Amino acid sequence: MCTNYTAARCDRLFRHFGVEPPDSPWRDDVYKDYPAPIIRRVADAERADVATFGMVPRKHIPPGVRVFDTMNARSESVGDKRSFSGAWKRLQLCLIPCEAFYEPNYESGKAVRWRINMASGEPFAIAGLWREWNEGEEGKAFSFTMLTVNSSDHPLMRRFHKPGDEKRSVVIVRPTDYEGWLGSRSTDEARSFLNLFPVERMHAEACPAPPRASKSSRVAPKLEAER
Repeated sequence: MCTNYTAARCDRLFRHFGVEPPDSPWRDDVYKDYPAPIIRRVADAERADVATFGMVPRKHIPPGVRVFDTMNARSESVGDKRSFSGAWKRLQLCLIPCEAFYEPNYESGKAVRWRINMASGEPFAIAGLWREWNEGEEGKAFSFTMLTVNSSDHPLMRRFHKPGDEKRSVVIVRPTDYEGWLGSRSTDEARSFLNLFPVERMHAEACPAPPRASKSSRVAPKLEAER
């Protein structure tokens, strides 16, 4: 389960993914309800949009309903869960461009934050689903979730999460599969891309968490200049 990751930088979206960066800014470190870029196929062409991390943003959870997390969707049950099934059956597939993602390692007896990225240092993409929301006067908005698979047999990804918990990993899409994933014509075809990534192409190390940004400063005009 991934609840924090580093989004791909603006300049790397075109260089590595071949899409023009969206106009809206985003922070490097992404948490629940933070905006971040996703890549979708629209009218047979790939485009990047900024969307909210979590399929059902907190502001769309009805009053009186217990707040729940939708940052990750289990591949085994994605077609059955109310929060995800519509997007899955409509093949609203996306790529989530990343520099790294973070998981807790308990091998020392306590949670230690680890950073997982590509051994090459290049950005990569996680398989996701997207959803559109009507924000009234503000127009349309998007949200997204990351797809996960069991990782109990993966040499690296089985090292994370609490002892006794099921081992899960986000699905890293191979660059050669970007077009196929986004262009899947059936859920069966889409499932063929939901696999674990080769461990020899990954890198991981302990990484202390940076200070969290306040809600009011998650997105600011100056961020665009920082990229």
